[in-house]
Order: sequence, then C-alpha cells, then structure tokens
Amino acid sequence: MSLKILLYVPNVIGYIRILLLLVCWWTFNYPVVFFPCYVISIILDGFDGYAARKLNQVSEFGAWFDVAIDNFGRTMLWSSLFSWGHFISSLEWCVLVCTHNSLGADWKTKFGDGPWWVRKTMANGFKTPVGAFAIFGLHVLPIWLYGYHNRLLSAAFMMPYTWQWIITTFLVAGRLLCMAVEFWCIWIHIMYLVRNEKETQGK
Repeated sequence: MSLKILLYVPNVIGYIRILLLLVCWWTFNYPVVFFPCYVISIILDGFDGYAARKLNQVSEFGAWFDVAIDNFGRTMLWSSLFSWGHFISSLEWCVLVCTHNSLGADWKTKFGDGPWWVRKTMANGFKTPVGAFAIFGLHVLPIWLYGYHNRLLSAAFMMPYTWQWIITTFLVAGRLLCMAVEFWCIWIHIMYLVRNEKETQGK
C-alpha cells in the first residue's frame, strides 16, 4: 500500500473522527461536550465516502478504516451504557472481520444471492428505504439511548416521553433488522471457510 493513501482526504476525515471520539471517551459523563462531538463524528461519516468518490480516492484501507471508526464509536457507547453492550459491539466487530476478510472492500455489493430481506437491506449500498431503516437503527440508536439515559431528550430537546418511546421503538426495530443481516454475514463467512477447507482437503 502506498503511504500516500494514508493522506487521502477521506482518511484525514477519519483521523479527525478518531480525535472527536477520544474527546467523547474523556467526556462521557459530560453530555454538553460528549453529545455534539459524537454527532459531529457521525455527520463526518457521511462526508468521507462522498469525498472518496468525488476525489477518486477510494481505497481498501479507507473502506476498512471507515467501518472500524464507526465500530470504535459505537463500542464506546454500547459498552459504557449497558453491562450487556459488549454483545452488540462484539457482533459488529465480528461482522467487520467476516465481510472484509472474505468479501473485500466492496462487500456491500455481494449479497445478490441472499434472502430477500438481506437483498432489500443491502440494495444500492443501503440507499433504499429498508436500508436506511437498518442504518438508522445501527448508527442512531446508541446515541439516542445516550440522550435518553442522560435526560437530554427531555431537558435539552423538550421531547415528550411518548415521542421518545415511539422513536426508540422505531430505532430498535431497525437495529434488529440490521442484526439479522449481521448474522447472515457471519453465516455466509462460515460457509466460505467451510468451502475453502473442503477445497484444501480435496487437493
């Protein structure tokens, strides 16, 4: 890998996101700092992919780096908010290993043979209503729960509890759909390993 790739604009955006997440880690119990820093990190996540395509700076390192940063942020949230949060973050890291090991950087495009609900979710790189529903559950649910846990939704945004629970239910449903796809990714990776094992033994 050329070291020049490390200085691609989308990867520089990734370094900025890491700095923001470090600030978030240090200020987890101070929502007035944590919340805006984490939200800015999520917003920047939408810009790095755009910059990669616009500047023709797409790379395998960038594809992996982007997902890894996402996982770092969500791992911090899930594991800090709930004692069982490590299960969610472990699942996400396992999926990262599975997809980037057997499917490569363009893993999002390789689910044409999956069940209909996987194809619907993954179609056009998640850029469909079903895909957006799953991505909202993946990315927004943990920071939403942080806001609920720290009473930001009530105090800062003055949101009625009824709406908080409606939106929470919507995000949880999206996360469950995303989880179903994650388990499918792990399953097809297991099938990939088993197939390779059989082919190796056959030689």
